[in-house]
Amino acid sequence: MGCGKSLIAKSLANILNLKCIDLDCLIEIREKMKISEIFQTKGELEFRKIEKEILLNVLKSSKKTVISLGGGTPCYFENMNVINSNSKYVFYIKNSNKILSKRLLKERKNRPIISKIESLEHMMEFVSKHIFERMHFYNMAKYKIDAEKKKIEEITNEIIEILNQ
Repeated sequence: MGCGKSLIAKSLANILNLKCIDLDCLIEIREKMKISEIFQTKGELEFRKIEKEILLNVLKSSKKTVISLGGGTPCYFENMNVINSNSKYVFYIKNSNKILSKRLLKERKNRPIISKIESLEHMMEFVSKHIFERMHFYNMAKYKIDAEKKKIEEITNEIIEILNQ
């Protein structure tokens, strides 16, 4: 949720010459609508069901692929257990609630869950609550990367160091 997963995944895949899959993009392609439209027309529960189905297909069919997941993906339907059991490397990209809130406030119009939040204070409350609720799932990732005040290249290099161990 606003930590730069998609950019990091693209950078990593490019450096490693691997395929990069953005789960949200696959969902939009299959459903022929934006994530925000899916939330509006079908609701979050239906979105999460679609997300799980596509996630399972990606995990079954992909080898040596960099996959970027939505921030809520690990938190539903035992997804995190499935991700861990089907992936050699699982990373949680951690950032401060303040940085996440500032980023998300700028891009809230494209994110259905936060589109109506108008102030940094309210965004901080939202982010803090959601990170707290999701932390159990995020902490199940095999590797945690502290992205605080780091450039994409630095984060990517840190991940590559782990992959090379």
